Amino acid sequence: MDSSVRDFTNFWEALVVNFIWDNLFRGKDGTRPLREQLRKNILFQDLNFQQLYLLENIVNVRHYRPGEAVFKQGEVGVGMYIILSGSVSITVEEIELNTTSSRSTHITHLKSGDFFGELALVENEGRRSATAFAHEESVLIGFFKPDLFEIIERNPSAGVKILLRLGEVLGTRLRQTTARISELKKESKQ
Repeated sequence: MDSSVRDFTNFWEALVVNFIWDNLFRGKDGTRPLREQLRKNILFQDLNFQQLYLLENIVNVRHYRPGEAVFKQGEVGVGMYIILSGSVSITVEEIELNTTSSRSTHITHLKSGDFFGELALVENEGRRSATAFAHEESVLIGFFKPDLFEIIERNPSAGVKILLRLGEVLGTRLRQTTARISELKKESKQ
């Protein structure tokens, strides 16, 4: 048999097997929770079926108990997280001047579908600027820098799509932060 015909046959066999397994693990509403959450995330919304399938098989699903740290302020960041279920709180530790004590400031509360920590995908040895911890039983999708490199290597088109969206997200968040700093400066002058 010609190798191109064999490759075509193997592709269709794999597709049929994948279809059968996908149907076994669908939720009651017929969705595939992991793939659907990935597709909903702005970083991955431009990926086609094949690219999403690759991504789905690369990412890491992790479970966290209430109060368990996802990462801590000052640690080296290795990747980002998408909340599949549950919720995550983000806090910043502030050391008080002339003392050895610190206080924790609540920054935000994130819920299912939200993502955080994406700056770690582009920084080299960058430190986490905040602490993230599970507010309740939570399931998170971890997408780490080695995962991004693997996608870029295995499917450069998917890697470019992700990086372009990542640049868009980081630019938007930088503009929002700049606007907020400007507002705070105006308020402090009044």
